[in-house]
Amino acid sequence: MTEHAAAKPATARTPGVPLNRPKIFSHGTLECRSLRESRPFYEEFLGLETVQHSRVSMLLRKGQYWSLVCLEVGDKVRPLGVRNHWGLDLSTREDVERAHALALEHQQTYGIQKVMRLTEIHGTYGFYFQDRDGNWWEFQYAGDGQERGEGRNDKNFARGDVQSE
Repeated sequence: MTEHAAAKPATARTPGVPLNRPKIFSHGTLECRSLRESRPFYEEFLGLETVQHSRVSMLLRKGQYWSLVCLEVGDKVRPLGVRNHWGLDLSTREDVERAHALALEHQQTYGIQKVMRLTEIHGTYGFYFQDRDGNWWEFQYAGDGQERGEGRNDKNFARGDVQSE
C-alpha cells in the first residue's frame, strides 16, 4: 500500500454537513454554433434576457440572478438527449398550448429541429423541443400556486425525500 492510499482523508465528513458552502447556485452552461444566429431564438422565442459578456459567450436569464452561459463552439457543438433539457414554466395550460402552436409555426424561423407532442408528464403539462444547436427545452405548466411564487420545486424540497422501495 502506498503512502497516499493509507492516508486518512484530509477532511472528516459529518453527515448532513456539506464540505463546501457555496453562496448561490449561479449558472449552467450550454453550447451553440453561433451566438448571432442563436440569440433571436433565446430572446424572441423563449423570452429570455441576453447579454454578450465576452467574444465567445453570452448570458441567458429570466428574472433572476441564476443564468445560463451560452458558449459559441462552432461545429464542435455536441447535441444532447431530451433528458438533458432546460425547463421554462408557463402560467397556464393554455400558455403551454399556445407555445406549442408557436413552436410549430416558427420552427423554420428559429431553426427548431424537433417539437414533441403535448403531454402530462412528471406532474406537469408541457412539451419538449430541440433548438438549432441540439439543446433541448421544455415549456411546462406545473400547476396552481406558480403565480404566487409557490413553485413545485419548493414544495418538493419542503416535503423531503421520497422513500425508495
